[in-house]
Amino acid sequence: MEDDPPPLSPRIRDLPASDRPREKLAARGPGSLTDAEILAIFFGTGRRGMSAVDLGRELLKRFGSLQSISRRSIEELNQIPGIGPAKATQLAAVFEFGRRLARERYHELPIDSPEAVYDLLGAEMRALSQESVRLVLLDNRANLVHIDEVTRGTLNECIAHPRDIFRTVIAWSAASFILVHNHPSGNASPSQADIRLTRQLRDAAELLRIEMHDHVIIGSPSTDLQAQPYYSFRESGLI
Repeated sequence: MEDDPPPLSPRIRDLPASDRPREKLAARGPGSLTDAEILAIFFGTGRRGMSAVDLGRELLKRFGSLQSISRRSIEELNQIPGIGPAKATQLAAVFEFGRRLARERYHELPIDSPEAVYDLLGAEMRALSQESVRLVLLDNRANLVHIDEVTRGTLNECIAHPRDIFRTVIAWSAASFILVHNHPSGNASPSQADIRLTRQLRDAAELLRIEMHDHVIIGSPSTDLQAQPYYSFRESGLI
């Protein structure tokens, strides 16, 4: 005997107006929406037996948070029933929009401290499961020009070559740059390889007359209130 089809979940349009995400947003503002309701607005539709809001709840249950969802590839999202190519690409675009919006203010504000670097990239990079090396490229006022991922490695190793770093700096005509990478372990203390790379880049930058403003390692917030979730080579006197 075949299994019965899943019961139909109430469609959003059949819900009271006060419970429909779009109407709720219009009447009470975006802050009144739950994470699942925000996802539902992007989805538009759910799947058989599941409304768009229910689909949002399932996504949050599976991945744990909006931040975790934002790190999923289009291929991963595509494998979830009810999330086809259109919804997956739409979600990817929405999360990228949010990241670019967060960076936009640094086109007018200088990135002149490791605190600013952590504010710009900390939340994103401390959530990565692999080491990632990124370049924050700056103009002559230390305003953001571009952020580029130079390379991404394994769980605890990421190989970056000075040649690749300076090729990118020169291609963007940057006046200065900040090297940023993460430690998935959460411990922001530099390794010997990190120190060697920093010295190589510092010396090469002097020859090319390009300012290496800093090298910042992103770790994770510590329960020790005195500990910082990042390490700055400039603050430590190594640049």
